[in-house]
Amino acid sequence: MARVDLDGNTIKPMTICMIGAGGFIGSHLCEKLMTETQHTVLAVDVYNDKIKHLLEPDSLPWNGRIQFHRLNIKNDSRLEGLIKCSDLTINLAAICTPADYNTRPLDTIYSNFIDALPVVKYCSENNKRLIHFSTCEVYGKTIGSFLPKDSPLRQDPAYYILKEDTSPCIFGSVEKQRWSYACAKQLIERLIYAEGAENGLEFTIVRPFNWIGPRMDFIPGIDGPSEGNLLRREPLKLVDGGESQRTFIYIKDAIEAVLLMIENPARASGHIFNVGNPNNEVTVRQLAEMMTQVYSKVSGEEAIESPTIDVSSKEFYGEGYDDSDKRIPDMTIINKQLGWNPKTSLWDLLESTLTYQHRTYAEAIKQAIAKPSAN
Repeated sequence: MARVDLDGNTIKPMTICMIGAGGFIGSHLCEKLMTETQHTVLAVDVYNDKIKHLLEPDSLPWNGRIQFHRLNIKNDSRLEGLIKCSDLTINLAAICTPADYNTRPLDTIYSNFIDALPVVKYCSENNKRLIHFSTCEVYGKTIGSFLPKDSPLRQDPAYYILKEDTSPCIFGSVEKQRWSYACAKQLIERLIYAEGAENGLEFTIVRPFNWIGPRMDFIPGIDGPSEGNLLRREPLKLVDGGESQRTFIYIKDAIEAVLLMIENPARASGHIFNVGNPNNEVTVRQLAEMMTQVYSKVSGEEAIESPTIDVSSKEFYGEGYDDSDKRIPDMTIINKQLGWNPKTSLWDLLESTLTYQHRTYAEAIKQAIAKPSAN
């Protein structure tokens, strides 16, 4: 039976050039496209570890519908050719690790703005549709964060709910290089929007709000430094007390939204979409405590007695760090255009994610023990 879009039209198979297909989001999107659609994916990345299970063996039911192209978009002439022979380009490539924003600001700006320019240019010049992944970081700080701490207006949603079409983008001073990522992402958004206005580029911009799930590139308290790691039963480090509030969404819910954008261009083109789950809002401290409880359940180990430890942002991230107090997405536009709403609770998404991480960690330990000594 033919699949249909939201308006009842038959969905025709398309060729999608996916830049950054080997990453966390790309791997889940490739999986969805292979198992539930007839679309073809030209998977562009420098690594393919997270999509190897989709590429081999040849007996897979989607054999021939996904091709891996190992290239770096910074300096490879093949990129334009891949975009030219595709119906749609999805750009997921980015440096998006908070620890890098103020310690590697040049790499952050080049990766998120300069390296994205050719993609926008090729799509515009060749009349190809573009879905560009931005970030909720473009909103910066909320209006409410500038109010006195005891102001009753801080509880008014108008001062902290983030809307794609009306919320201002408020960043810290230039000395706070933590905003290098948000600024680069906002500028490429403005360029894409301008290409649409002046040259007719067909685009959709996605603003993810903390997508969580198996195969994440980096999970604080799971990956990264040798200290403050949940899997090693070490206290989780809370930057400045973990008072910041965030919302979290399960990767599979988010991918459902992206598939709707892919297959409903008449409803998605020209729009910027928040993709998050406002129902899963917690402080970072509450998140850490919940992670500890969930991990105790999935690992079968007793929760550690002191699950968190406070550190300053300067100590953890270095000079030039800054933060926003809250990030809660308004869901009006995506609900109206695509009829989409997230489903998975914070507990359930953490259970799925930490079950995967625990299993992966346990397998890595087994392999390390089984590996013969070099001596």
